[in-house]
Amino acid sequence: MSNPETTDYEIGQDNIRPFGLDIHNPVFVVSALTIIVFVLLTLAFQEEATEFFGWLRPFLTSNFDWFFLLSANIFVLFGVLLVVTPLGSVRLGGPDAKPEYSYLGWFAMLFAAGMGIGLMFFGVSEPMSHFASSMGGTSLENGVRTDWAPLGAAAGDVEAARNLGMAATIFHWALHPWAIYAVVALALAFFAYNYNLPLTLRSAFYPIFGEAVWGWVGHVIDTLAVFATLFGLATSLGFGTEQALAGLNYLFGTPTGDGARVLLISVITIIALISVLRGLDGGVKVLSEINIALAALLMIFVIFVGPTAAIFETILGGGVAYVKEVVPLSNPFGREDANFSQGWTAFYWAWWISWSPFVGMFIARVSRGRTVREFVICVVFVPTVVSILWMGAFGGTAIDQVIANPEAAVQSASLELKLFEMLKDLPLAWLTSFLGIVLVIVFFVTSSDSGSLVIDTITAGGKTDAPVSQRVFWCTFEGLVAAALLLVGGAGALTALQAMAVSTGFPFTIVLLLMCVSLFIGLNRARRQGTQATAPTQAE
Repeated sequence: MSNPETTDYEIGQDNIRPFGLDIHNPVFVVSALTIIVFVLLTLAFQEEATEFFGWLRPFLTSNFDWFFLLSANIFVLFGVLLVVTPLGSVRLGGPDAKPEYSYLGWFAMLFAAGMGIGLMFFGVSEPMSHFASSMGGTSLENGVRTDWAPLGAAAGDVEAARNLGMAATIFHWALHPWAIYAVVALALAFFAYNYNLPLTLRSAFYPIFGEAVWGWVGHVIDTLAVFATLFGLATSLGFGTEQALAGLNYLFGTPTGDGARVLLISVITIIALISVLRGLDGGVKVLSEINIALAALLMIFVIFVGPTAAIFETILGGGVAYVKEVVPLSNPFGREDANFSQGWTAFYWAWWISWSPFVGMFIARVSRGRTVREFVICVVFVPTVVSILWMGAFGGTAIDQVIANPEAAVQSASLELKLFEMLKDLPLAWLTSFLGIVLVIVFFVTSSDSGSLVIDTITAGGKTDAPVSQRVFWCTFEGLVAAALLLVGGAGALTALQAMAVSTGFPFTIVLLLMCVSLFIGLNRARRQGTQATAPTQAE
């Protein structure tokens, strides 16, 4: 057995310190140079880039949708395995470790880390899309055809269409994405707290590769994690930018073109930089607490001021339908619903996977002292319940408006405007719409700040106290990547962002599958020893 302190020293040997920086060579250099070249080439060859991104996403999702669906199913089943077997009794940090946060504080951070901007953007638009397709309607939204539903309701059966539409929505925001996050978060937490290894992706592969993780194998893993995190984050920031611009235009008539996109991203990136300079406690922590409170306030307002009975019927009916239909929705083979499996599910799974290092590292840092069973149950099921409540409240309200008036504005509005059109038919519409814009922007800021911290931790070899200037660098380039991809996308600005999320999510899916094997080996060893594990010198 090798001494963990020696391991820490060995990984530190790769660190170089030009200009006072703490750079993990070559992960920082390769990642940074690649991102710089990508931004420059994308802006220099916008027409070619637009054509390439327009080809890339449909190519990957149409040819590898089965791979994304199958992999996500494996992550869910792996989580169930950890809960029902003795492996679930292993405690993160060793048998005597105590949780650092209360359940309430822990749950709030889990939700804040996962899907803030996504829930704001898709909370109204996705339930409505699947409701329309379940009814046999035809629409084209953001380049995604919704004229065929995986779960078609009988003609005229509005209640069934609503429940099936919600089931399809919940499928994308419940067990599968949170199982993806749980795998990464648990692996990072276990090997950091039980093996005393650096908090970085390569550490999760120590049982398989042994000391080789400190060499080129680990460099490749961490570099892939940086790319996946950066482009997954850029996709979220792109959604947030489009929705915030649409909301500002809706309320104040502000422009929505390329200049406005760049200006908004610049302003929000500057705010994120201020948050970075203030540090975790004075920056992202304060903003996260504000955002959670505002989001809860908005959801409660919609539930009790909106069609309350219809909302609870939607939550209950959609939840029951999800439980009944989760297996056919998860089937990766022999599917005829290409629009759903490729246009929606494959993209979502790739996006969640590319987003997983960011969310996983955040969850890992706040989960010391939990047992594996407690961790998986809470990380997977508690956010699932919150997501169902959110989608039921916002989507259920919009669907009820369309049922009452098929010509309602929310029906024909663009994806980024649907939230504001839904709020328009409720009291205090101007105030709640403005609150929605604030939520999107603050989610943008906290995601950018937290994402820069995660990428900096990876590129600094797992160190959590690297110089602030490095986080400033990554925060700046997150904004640049999002701006570059939005600019080359033109009218379909989000297509380029989605293409890069899918392209980086594809190879990182392989990394996550291998991570499950490594985590199983490590947990099994820890359970047999009955104590805190130490890092082995080679795979066993």
